[in-house]
Amino acid sequence: MRRPPSTPYRRRVSNRELIVLGTGSQVPSRARNHNGYLLRWDSMGLLFDPGEGTQRQLIFAGVPVSAINRICLTHFHGDHCLGVPGVVQRLSLDGVERVHAHYPASGRAYFERLRHASVFHETTELVERPIGGDGVVADGEFGELSALRLDHPVEAYGYRLVEPDGRSLVPRLLQRHGVHGPDVGTLLREGSLTVGGNTVTVEDVSVPRSGQKFAFVMDTRLCDNAFALAEDADLLVIEATFLDSEADLAERYGHLTARQAARVARESGVHTLVLAHFSQRYSNMAEFRAQAAEVFDGELVIAHDLARIPVPRRSRPE
Repeated sequence: MRRPPSTPYRRRVSNRELIVLGTGSQVPSRARNHNGYLLRWDSMGLLFDPGEGTQRQLIFAGVPVSAINRICLTHFHGDHCLGVPGVVQRLSLDGVERVHAHYPASGRAYFERLRHASVFHETTELVERPIGGDGVVADGEFGELSALRLDHPVEAYGYRLVEPDGRSLVPRLLQRHGVHGPDVGTLLREGSLTVGGNTVTVEDVSVPRSGQKFAFVMDTRLCDNAFALAEDADLLVIEATFLDSEADLAERYGHLTARQAARVARESGVHTLVLAHFSQRYSNMAEFRAQAAEVFDGELVIAHDLARIPVPRRSRPE
């Protein structure tokens, strides 16, 4: 019997979305909580940069803490990590067995203080995975999670999640080879099937499919790694702390403007661009959209608290 192909076919009902828990920056406002972004990627949940108030934002979003499998911190400025104590304590309260935590290794002492900020009965196994340099920080059936160093006054990393390439079934090829009904499942399990005296393989009835890609780029100036993280991303979440009128401030404090963030998306071939991490000085988000749209002509989202943004599907074969 022929072995299944090494490049798998994955039949999945999409459960991939970004749940925005907060879109503010240094200071939260009436309209914007501190940072917080939960990526639901099939059965996995990655919580990026939980700022102050994240535990309550999860409640407003209707998402249980048990949905979190990994906590990913870009750096240790407060608006990106002050929600860690509440989330960690809630994990134990709700009986979550194990969660992995990724963060810059230089901030190990800060993470230790955050996870033990007060007295509580800790039952969750929190597996710390400090990041000491560019590269893959986790892998599995979900794909590869990588981190690359960004350009910020303190050590900061962006994240990139890449699904393995696979194959997509093509209905007209299934029909051509006479594969239908329960035989489709048999073919996927076994890798080949005899139909009318002929051997049909998965490759005969499918085409290659590129895995989906997600990128998360927070506090940084323009740098090569921002573009590398965003390369060909289906969904890019990126900071746009300032408008162009404050470009000098952005450079001084290690941030991006809306126009610079859009440039990263355009030059990296991004499908959907999500701007977030807005300075509290701004209330008119239309200006962010206008400046980004001058540069980027793909799907553009100006994130707001509690928004749910689906990871766009790759085009399907006919």
